Amino acid sequence: MGHGRKSHHSEEMKHNLTSRLNRIEGQIRGIKGMIEKDTYCDDVITQIAATQSALNSVSKLLLEGHMKSCIVERIQEGDLEVVDELLATMKRLMKK
Repeated sequence: MGHGRKSHHSEEMKHNLTSRLNRIEGQIRGIKGMIEKDTYCDDVITQIAATQSALNSVSKLLLEGHMKSCIVERIQEGDLEVVDELLATMKRLMKK
């Protein structure tokens, strides 16, 4: 996976993604606490759905950046295998 490649996100994008992931990490800790406190199941499920939505937002941001930079660059280099890679990535995302 990754084929030894690296992404090249701007510092602003890295900060944005890291901030979002820190919030998601806090949401996960909150869900664990809700379970430990025997919080009503529906309330826990609601928090899980909110966390999944937040993770989906991170995925969408990453995918957009990936398509606008990595995919374009590799196609310009003549590497058309990247299209199959992108399709596989999109299939994984759509399963959720």
